[in-house]
Amino acid sequence: MNEFYIDINCDVGEGVGNEALLLPLISSCNIACGGHAGNQESMFKIARMAHENGVKVGAHPSYPDRINFGRVSLDISEKELIASIRGQLASFARVLKNEKIELHHIKPHGALYNDVAKNKGLAQVLLSAIEEFKKLAILYVPYKSVIEQEAHEKGFKLKREAFADRSYNDDLSLVPRKLPGSVIHEPEKVLQHLLDMVRSNKVTTLKGEKIEILADTYCIHGDTPFALEILDYLTQELPKAGIRIKK
Repeated sequence: MNEFYIDINCDVGEGVGNEALLLPLISSCNIACGGHAGNQESMFKIARMAHENGVKVGAHPSYPDRINFGRVSLDISEKELIASIRGQLASFARVLKNEKIELHHIKPHGALYNDVAKNKGLAQVLLSAIEEFKKLAILYVPYKSVIEQEAHEKGFKLKREAFADRSYNDDLSLVPRKLPGSVIHEPEKVLQHLLDMVRSNKVTTLKGEKIEILADTYCIHGDTPFALEILDYLTQELPKAGIRIKK
């Protein structure tokens, strides 16, 4: 049996408080840096905890919208959005510098992540906002997305991301959270979803179609009620399938 090594990431620092349990089970994390959740104290605490667990540390900037947890597309000017993202990243960079921790990656959050995946103008705004980190950090992007294409053309370092606990539409967009079946809660189903993507580079959509998907990192959302149960199960079952989480 061929053995695979994969990266599993989680969004953390979003107020759930389960990081001490999640971090030992994953290999990279995306820390909220004040846009949708998080503050200086949580950034310090979780970045330090991640580093102690050998977990790669990433920034998780978003629309500046704590009321909607960054999950609603925001009507905001390009100038305001760039200023907000740069402010979030600057705050996070100060934390990492103080803790002597390297910034591994940047992953947009929520609605911003979904919007830059399909909107060329917004993707270019995001890339402009994070230009300072172009040579310092990897950008996590969806496969075959607009942001992947734009970032590649501008010379950003990229990792393609897939979601092990979310359902996909036939166009590889995520099924909106308001719809039934959008989030996969059962550990067994998450495992099968993940195995298909890792082994055959295919994802079964909500409508049952098998679509090509390539990924370098796989996300389990840390704010869902079943996150710990899912990660515990994956930690036990993945090695049986010849797949290991690479720290």
